[in-house]
Amino acid sequence: MAWQDIERPVVERGVDPAKREQIIDGARRMFLAQGFDAASMGSIAREAGVSKGTLYVYFKSKEELFEAIVEEQCRQQADQIFNLDSEADLETELRRVGVEFARFLCRPDGVSPLRTVIAIADRMPELGAKFYQSGPATGIASLKGFFEGKVAAGILAPNDYEVAAAQFIDSCLSTTFKPMLFNFAGPPDDTRIIHVVDMAVRAFLAAYRNR
Repeated sequence: MAWQDIERPVVERGVDPAKREQIIDGARRMFLAQGFDAASMGSIAREAGVSKGTLYVYFKSKEELFEAIVEEQCRQQADQIFNLDSEADLETELRRVGVEFARFLCRPDGVSPLRTVIAIADRMPELGAKFYQSGPATGIASLKGFFEGKVAAGILAPNDYEVAAAQFIDSCLSTTFKPMLFNFAGPPDDTRIIHVVDMAVRAFLAAYRNR
């Protein structure tokens, strides 16, 4: 599955895309401020500047609203980060992906949605599964395909590139994202992100580049 295969939301006739985005933005602010459980459809409507009736025209529940927020974040990753150029230099593209992905996840408002997904995954396993499939799993699949193209070109040695892709993604976030996730530290500066990603790229090339 590639990032471009993620299903885009269908906009029904008579539904205003700008109004839908206005509601999503309001819901995002409310979830960040109050958390998923405390936020109500009424408070979301007020924050978004729409009537409760209008809100229900676009979304049947706050679960559906949160799912829309998750899907939007996954699409942003697809458009900005994991649209890999098969003809690009391996080291250059690895560094671009690693730095852009770390910046994306480590932005100040990037952690709370993930915390919310983790918190509600037990009672909403379908949302947790959908987030993983359209987010982490699809990023891994996109990198795996990129690596396999480099194997065919003789640049990388044959190996298990699904595991290698997952390891590379995780290594690009070492010491930067998890401290944020657990509220141990704030967002890392760009110098730290680049340093960590450069180490991840060197480790990957040392392990897998064809000699």
